[in-house]
Amino acid sequence: MSATPQACAQAMLEVIPTIMQAIRVEMRAHRQLELSVPQFRTLTFLNGNPGSSLSAVAEFIGLTLPTMSVLVEGLVQRGLVQRIPDPRDRRRVLLSLTAAGLSLHTGAVVGAETGLADLLDPLSAADRDAIVHALALLQPVFAPTATLTSAR
Repeated sequence: MSATPQACAQAMLEVIPTIMQAIRVEMRAHRQLELSVPQFRTLTFLNGNPGSSLSAVAEFIGLTLPTMSVLVEGLVQRGLVQRIPDPRDRRRVLLSLTAAGLSLHTGAVVGAETGLADLLDPLSAADRDAIVHALALLQPVFAPTATLTSAR
């Protein structure tokens, strides 16, 4: 029996919130104590998107520009994020991790991955392979460019 797109969507809506909660628990458990979850998520975004604007980070994190500005300022003051003038527009700045920010982020990610791996360990190798395969199928469907295209 083949699952319909509607059945896939329903299963995702039922399961993904539970998975996200487990990911949040592991992130909180393994992030460095001096980082809040929004700060950790900001470092994660900048790790994958160096040279992003404040607006792009705020949109991803789900904060207003003024709130995101305060959060980023704190990360800059701590030497975890740097502001780089945009070479194409002097009015804009681009955000990137510093070496210290990358190191702090990497340690937190490794800890979270270890915790999630422990949760997945009881599954069979075939089940883990199926999960990796399913996620590989979903990634391009939900990539930022795919969601921007479908939103038009």
